[in-house]
Amino acid sequence: MYIIINLIGIIVFVAIGFLFSKQKKAINWRSIGIMLLINLALAWFFTSFSAGRDAVKAAADGFNWLVQVSYQGIVFALPNWVTPEFGGTAKAMNFVTSALLPVLMIVPVFDILTYIGVLPWIIKWVGRGLSFITGQPRFESFFAIEMMFLGNTEVLAISGRQLRQMSAARNVTLAMMSMSCVTASILGAYTQMVPGQFVLTAVPINCLNAIIVTNLLNPVKVSPEEDTIATVGAEDDKAEKREPFFSYLGDSILGAGRLILIITANVIAFVALAALADKLLGLIWKPLSLEHIVGAIMFPAAWLLGFPVHDAWILSQDMGLKLVTNEFVVMGKVAGNVINGYTPHLRAVLTVFLTSFANFGTTGMIIGAFKGLVDKEKNDLVAKNVGYMLLSGILVSLLSAGLVGLFVW
Repeated sequence: MYIIINLIGIIVFVAIGFLFSKQKKAINWRSIGIMLLINLALAWFFTSFSAGRDAVKAAADGFNWLVQVSYQGIVFALPNWVTPEFGGTAKAMNFVTSALLPVLMIVPVFDILTYIGVLPWIIKWVGRGLSFITGQPRFESFFAIEMMFLGNTEVLAISGRQLRQMSAARNVTLAMMSMSCVTASILGAYTQMVPGQFVLTAVPINCLNAIIVTNLLNPVKVSPEEDTIATVGAEDDKAEKREPFFSYLGDSILGAGRLILIITANVIAFVALAALADKLLGLIWKPLSLEHIVGAIMFPAAWLLGFPVHDAWILSQDMGLKLVTNEFVVMGKVAGNVINGYTPHLRAVLTVFLTSFANFGTTGMIIGAFKGLVDKEKNDLVAKNVGYMLLSGILVSLLSAGLVGLFVW
């Protein structure tokens, strides 16, 4: 019964995208159908076949290995922050030490791969392949792949020239897509708190679902003349001088430090603000809370992911908290025995739903990024579509959770 509800839920989420579409007649259903089939195949392969499960587990183990290696530096610099059991479970450390400080090593590793050309090569050829298979514009395909590795504001920052050349409507599409990514360099932090195999499964599925949802909500026809790729990061036709490696590495490490401060500040502020909102709502009625309100709104969607009422309510509360705060807040709340005590279906669906930057705070980050990259007219159009941006992020997370949930019971 519940698998049928789960399947109906996927259809409903696609229908919601169609219902809110800006141009229903312009939707490319053939392309959407191809991408849905690819995502179904990916979800099936990664969850139902030993080869797929082994591949995802190997990737998750790889990120965990990087985290374990990073602990050597943490123990050396901050021995009082770590118990003698360092390198074991996440419980051996506090949230900052176990989940965030490893970013100081993992971000530079990914930046080194970028510097030597490995990541740009992967993005280029996977993006071309995705564009060829799905029939999507080339830059949107590249953008989806870049988001998988670089994160939303980072990929926008290096795409400034392209954004200025593109139409305002395509800028809105990219803003909506930016709600559904993660940054590869912090996947290691995620895998310390929630099941790593589902975190890694969610990443490529989110990538395709971001294209599906934006094609439903904001379909834009791109002519062959417009389907071009600007030189990424260059503002003129002259080749940029290559930065010395150690200068580049130093900037990367400083950037990782800023990222940790941003995440920590956001977690502290959002948890505290949510607690303040709960206190104020409690003055009206003691059981009332922000988490319960947004959770109640998300309950129908949670139920459509194939759960009995009790489990759907648990899921909806965590979904609501994630949208109001961010994924780290919820992951920290359920890490360890809590999520391990959930049913396999709930564990998989919740983890996949959490693996994205889709929340209220991200909308402000994206609008701020566009403000510094494009003219006022394009930025204003992006800002006017903040509701579509949030809806896009939610639908992508729901679709990804629903697709993976079909195969995990």
